Amino acid sequence: MICLAMTHRIVMTMTSEQLLTLTQWLSPAFPVGSFAWSHGLEQAVASGEVTNAATLADWLDVVLTLGAGRNDAILLVAAYHAADPAVLSDVGELADALAPSLERKVEAQQQGAAFAATVRQVWALDIPDVPYVVAIGRAAALVELPVVPVTQVFLLAFVTNLVQAAQRLMPLGQTEAQRVIHILSRRCAEVAATAASSDLDALGSAAFAVDIAAMHHEELAPRLFRS
Repeated sequence: MICLAMTHRIVMTMTSEQLLTLTQWLSPAFPVGSFAWSHGLEQAVASGEVTNAATLADWLDVVLTLGAGRNDAILLVAAYHAADPAVLSDVGELADALAPSLERKVEAQQQGAAFAATVRQVWALDIPDVPYVVAIGRAAALVELPVVPVTQVFLLAFVTNLVQAAQRLMPLGQTEAQRVIHILSRRCAEVAATAASSDLDALGSAAFAVDIAAMHHEELAPRLFRS
């Protein structure tokens, strides 16, 4: 578990400009289209696996600790340290290969391309079209954002987007939704801290129900989300 004092010291090393840039990149207003994707959650709600705040929190905790959340954190850190374009490309290809379904692969690719296009035009950063988490890691390195807070906020934004998706899929009030996000925020900090000292050999997933839901979602009808 990451020490709260350590988290505080890391965040305080950012300048105001860096903090605001990170907040802007990972805000719901940034044009990556995250609102269109549920990461398989829509299927989990449709099949009755996620029905309320408690089961949603459990589902997302598995995503963070055993599934895409953990892997994305490791990939973000790897992309952050990949100064060689060839290495960055390899990280991107690995991110694609880890997607358990076509929808999840397209989700990462399209959000990454949208993020890269915007930072190229607004910040003039040399970011290729790579999966979303890889693009964020590379962009953060170019503007010298500290990697741990970037990973923490990325994971929290990921969780927040899925909780907002859940609010459209089932009865979940605003207060309950914020409680779920609050509960999982500490988990985001833990996963990010572990990823910072991990390498690509640590990649792996055991979130079988989550991945199976993502596969089944391709045949779900009707549906609100693209994944």
